[in-house]
This record gives sequence, structure tokens and C-alpha cells, in this order.
Amino acid sequence: MIAILLFFVGHWFVSLFFHTFFLHRYASHQMYTTGSKREKIFYFLTWFAQGSSYLVPRAYAVMHRMHHSYSDTEKDPHSPHFFKDVWQMMWHTRNMYDGYRTGKLVVDPQFTKDYIPVWEKLDRFGDRMIVRISFMLGYIAFYWYFAPSFWWFLLLPIHFLMGPVQGAIVNWCGHKYGYRNFSNGDQSKNTTPWGIILMGELFQNNHHKYGTNPNFAKKWFEFDPTFLVMRAMHSVRIIRLKPVLQPVAGGLQQGVVRQWTPRRHAR
Repeated sequence: MIAILLFFVGHWFVSLFFHTFFLHRYASHQMYTTGSKREKIFYFLTWFAQGSSYLVPRAYAVMHRMHHSYSDTEKDPHSPHFFKDVWQMMWHTRNMYDGYRTGKLVVDPQFTKDYIPVWEKLDRFGDRMIVRISFMLGYIAFYWYFAPSFWWFLLLPIHFLMGPVQGAIVNWCGHKYGYRNFSNGDQSKNTTPWGIILMGELFQNNHHKYGTNPNFAKKWFEFDPTFLVMRAMHSVRIIRLKPVLQPVAGGLQQGVVRQWTPRRHAR
């Protein structure tokens, strides 16, 4: 039982970390820069951590940038306010994601003009059904060996769909439940203490206010563990957090960013 719990918790948080650290805060928002070799390492680890539910960064970034531009409107790829339940929202999001991943849907140039990391060989390999099934079989084999009863096998669908499940929780709960620190013109909310468990991702109201600020926590009682890891990585020069801007009387100063404005990747 201990092995299963450790495996589940480990898979959840490692997958979630690379989801928020690489797909969200880097590919979508360009909150930091890093060298090309380290970018490939993060890219590979994102694929390996997500496994059978791997999300191609290019398609993810396009959808997330659309989400910020059209937040909680009919053009939002995953606003919970246009679906009767989370399953409908997930299915709609999946169809749009597949369209952008395969090129069947035309992407508005405003969502691709800024840098998005692309590793075509890894994306083609990681997106193959045989690769996804291989990860699933690996998860099943682990449970077959360590699970004390078949009831534990009910956790396997979460392993299979880890990335989409985490995204659905954030997009559904983060725009329906919680409190608001800022009036952003949308329905984004902060959901705590679950914001901590989701490694800062459920501080959606804060994030939609300051779209390129790597620290999603704003109040004294809010805590973004992903930002602490990023700050540590910055201190040892694995990544370089970008300077951000804070509104002040008469202009802006370095501090907190206003909105999403990613810039070209620094090599």
C-alpha cells in the first residue's frame, strides 16, 4: 500500500510541477529564460512525467494564451460557465487541443508570434498511441505488483489522464469557486488551501491579474510552492526569472507584471 501511495503522490506532483513550470509558466507565458540544452531537458522531463497524458507544448501554449485573451467568454477554450459539467468542458478542450496539435484548426497569429518551445521529434514520438499505451502498461504493472487489492486499480484512470485531469481541476474550480483579490473582468477566483496542493495553479484570480508574474500568491496567507522552486533555480542560474513590472503612480517599476507579454527566448 505504501508503494502505491508514494507512486500516486509522486506521479501527481512531478507531473504537476512540469505542467506548471514548463508548459504553463515557460511555454505559455515565458516567465523565465534558460539555455537551449536545459530547455531540452525540461521538455524531455515534461514528456516523461506526464507519460500517457503528455500535452504537446505548442498546442498547450496556444490554448492557454487564448484562455487569457478570452477568459470566460464564448471564445475561451475552457471556461466552466458554458458547460453543464466538467466532462463536457474536458471534451470540448480536448477537441480544440487536437485541432491545434494536428494543424486542423487555424491559429490566430497573435497566439504564436512570441516564442513557444518546439521539439518536433519528441512531440511525434510522445504523441504516438503505442508510446502512450506503453506508459499505461507500466502503470498497470506497478499496481499489479504492489497493490494490496484491486480497489487500488481505481486510481489508474487518473494516472492515464494525469495532465488533462489536473488542467480540468484548475480550469473548473479556478473559475467557479473561491474568493477574488482583483476585479479582472472575468470569473477567475483563488481557491485555497487547494491552491497549495495544486502547486499554486488555483490562484487563478491573481494569475489573471498579473499574467506574467511567476509568483501566483499575492496575500500573506497565499503560498505558491512552484515559485519557490523557480526562485531557487534562479539563484543557482539554472533559469533566469525575467524582470517584471509593477504599476505605480506615474508609471511602472520593477516588481510585478501586469499581463501576458512573452518575449523571444534568450539563447
